[in-house]
Amino acid sequence: MKILDTERLVLRLITPNDADFYLELINDPTWITNIRDMGIRTVAAARESIINNQIASQNKDGFSFYLVSRKLDNVAMGMCGLKKRDFLNDVDLGYAFLPRYTGQAYALEAAIAVVQYARTTLRLPKLAAITSPGNQRSNQLLKKLGFNLEQVLVLPGEERDTNLYGLVLTPA
Repeated sequence: MKILDTERLVLRLITPNDADFYLELINDPTWITNIRDMGIRTVAAARESIINNQIASQNKDGFSFYLVSRKLDNVAMGMCGLKKRDFLNDVDLGYAFLPRYTGQAYALEAAIAVVQYARTTLRLPKLAAITSPGNQRSNQLLKKLGFNLEQVLVLPGEERDTNLYGLVLTPA
């Protein structure tokens, strides 16, 4: 089911049929370095993760991380969307793209659409975003979106620093 589209992209609900792509994305070295190793190594485990995380989030909260594909050829490139995390006060904006699709402003285009969706459709008052301090591309993208660094903290269950950004969403 399509949630959003932009000039070049379609953002839609991820389904168990997307498990091959999801498995590739979450096992990419940049995902593991900048997000975390989820320990998912099989297509079956990827399907289960999609059901227990993305689909469950969509059903519970009305939003999730969406699969991002190119309109031109329907190629899945990454994910971008929203998640309510227990350890954050505000809904988290997240995104990740396979390396072969970075540097082409796809993440920025998708994130702009998701922020607008959070503002106008979901009417959220504020968004959070978390990044690794060393992830310069992600930190720069958040600044382009208008996010401000609020603090550097260690998240529950982690040992490394994480940047916490915030963006107040004024009504459209």
